Amino acid sequence: MAATDFPAEISALRSTLGTITAVSNPDALRAKVVELSAQASAPDLWDDTDKAQAVTSALSHAQSELDKLASFEQRLDDLETLVEMAVEESDEETLADAESELLGLRKDLGALEVRTLLAGEYDERDAVVTIRAGAGGVDAADFAEMLMRMYLRWAERHGYPASVLDTSYAEEAGLKSATFEIKAPYAFGTLSVEAGTHRLVRISPFDNQGRRQTSFAAVEVVPLIEGTDHIDIPENEIKVDVFRSSGPGGQSVNTTDSAVRLTHLPTGTVVSMQNEKSQIQNRAAALRVLQSRLLLLRKAEEKATQKELAGDIKASWGDQMRSYVLQPYQMVKDLRTEHEVGNPAAVFDGDIDGFIEAGIRWRRGQSA
Repeated sequence: MAATDFPAEISALRSTLGTITAVSNPDALRAKVVELSAQASAPDLWDDTDKAQAVTSALSHAQSELDKLASFEQRLDDLETLVEMAVEESDEETLADAESELLGLRKDLGALEVRTLLAGEYDERDAVVTIRAGAGGVDAADFAEMLMRMYLRWAERHGYPASVLDTSYAEEAGLKSATFEIKAPYAFGTLSVEAGTHRLVRISPFDNQGRRQTSFAAVEVVPLIEGTDHIDIPENEIKVDVFRSSGPGGQSVNTTDSAVRLTHLPTGTVVSMQNEKSQIQNRAAALRVLQSRLLLLRKAEEKATQKELAGDIKASWGDQMRSYVLQPYQMVKDLRTEHEVGNPAAVFDGDIDGFIEAGIRWRRGQSA
């Protein structure tokens, strides 16, 4: 096995870090930290809880980005020192440690590099994810619930706050649909590559004959609306329905009509919300999600117009973008990127970073 060319490897990593640093713009980050620190120290900051949380979260993220860049600089310097020591002393054990750190740096920098590919208009936003059961009956409803757990476990692994906004339970098992919010910098840009049709192939636990079943679920990801977006929706374009919140099996969990359903009449877009205790809170939350979906719809229409003018010369990938196969073999494969793993259990437990990173790189390649 050929010896590692440490100088060349470290030089390549420094070049990658240089590119990442240029895109991240440390000077702008430092200025942002100063500005946010001033806002965070204001005595009346917590008079507005939502604003306070937004300020402290943005400050934490900006400082974390600066610390991360400085940490990589230090790790590269330390690696160079470690290699010099190992060579001077002909120490194989230290050289092995350097090899291990090189691999770790390469992986960590690769993940950080993916973040620099998120340059879309709304990529920095929080994400609102909706999962809907598709074809496949009760298996599809169960699959929808499996996918929701997968994304919530992914958020938990990364320490991202997540809250379920609405759930519509299926009669026998699983979910007809669910909507949840993930609050993290670049949550929308990161998770947007997960949007599409997902397919599950397995022996159905709901089939007493033990037959193999194929089922589908749709994943929708939209950026969370912000007050500065100014998506105005006239009142006469919204139909409002109120009803009682309910849990699994239809059991009432609320004695008042606090749940709210908003229908945007021009587009037919429907949003339901039952997470909050009051009708006013649910209506406000539903309106935010409706605005988010209409914002994304507007961008999609603009993109469709551009695509029509340019001409569509790319082949379609078909309905599903990812397959989760549990029988007759074990594999999860993304049909766009060809990224695959042989451990579906880990994927359903939230280990999806490999798919997300491959998806972001694939998307950038498609738009290049």
